[in-house]
Amino acid sequence: MGLPRPGLWLKRLWVFLEVAVHVAVGKMLLILFPDRVKSQILAMGQQTGMAKNPHFSHDNWIPTFFSTQYFWFVLKVRWQRLEDMTERGGLAPNCPVVRLSGQKCNIWDFMQGNRPLVLNFGSCT
Repeated sequence: MGLPRPGLWLKRLWVFLEVAVHVAVGKMLLILFPDRVKSQILAMGQQTGMAKNPHFSHDNWIPTFFSTQYFWFVLKVRWQRLEDMTERGGLAPNCPVVRLSGQKCNIWDFMQGNRPLVLNFGSCT
């Protein structure tokens, strides 16, 4: 796909700073108010309809929030979303896909000759 668009670097920097502040504030709140943060996280899980598993203790996964691994995972997901965004009249993102045979490839691998590859991403075509 080549080098990202120049504006993408600025957006990536902004996302990096957002995620860093989010993780730092979350970690500080987790240290200062562990019971309150625990109750908020559990309440969010109940609002989304997550079933309660008696064999899975919240003490095992709540400390993983706002960790270094959490930071890198959220950053990776947010950066991927930036690259996959479409703009009207712009190029389609070169998203990774899997063929029915199980082979991994990218969308742009399906372009042939001068035939345009028309994809529908929501309301953009």
